[in-house]
Amino acid sequence: MKELMKTNIYDVEDTVIIVGSCLKYMQPKGFKKLQKISDNIYELCLEETHINMAITKIGGMLRTGKIHKIIFATVDKSPHCIQMHYIQDELKKMMNISNIIIKNYVVVDNELEEITPEIISLSKNLSRLKKENININ
Repeated sequence: MKELMKTNIYDVEDTVIIVGSCLKYMQPKGFKKLQKISDNIYELCLEETHINMAITKIGGMLRTGKIHKIIFATVDKSPHCIQMHYIQDELKKMMNISNIIIKNYVVVDNELEEITPEIISLSKNLSRLKKENININ
C-alpha cells in the first residue's frame, strides 16, 4: 500500500483504490477483498491531511488519463473518513470525470458495503434529514 500524498501523480494504473489508512488494521479481511480488485491501493488519513489537498492530488492523478475506476473505501462511523466519500463531488465540480467509474464502500464486519451517491449526499445534508424526519436506527 502506498501513501497517497507521497505518491507521484503519474504512478497510477487503471483501477485506483483509496482507503482510510486505518482500514487495513481495523478490517483486515475486508482489506484483502479490496486487494483482490486491485493491488493499486493508496492510503489516506483525513485526520492528517486536509481534504482539499487530497482533492487536488486525486485531480492531478485523474488528469494523467491513466485512471478509469476509483474506489473509495473506509471504516464506518469515522468523522474523518466520511470526508473521503465527499471527494467525488468536488472532483466533478473541478473537471469532467464522467468517463471514470467511482465506487464507495464502507467496510463493516470485514464486508464491503457499497454506498450510493444519494446516501453520501444525504449524509452532508442534516437539515434535509431533519425535515424529512428520516428514521435512523
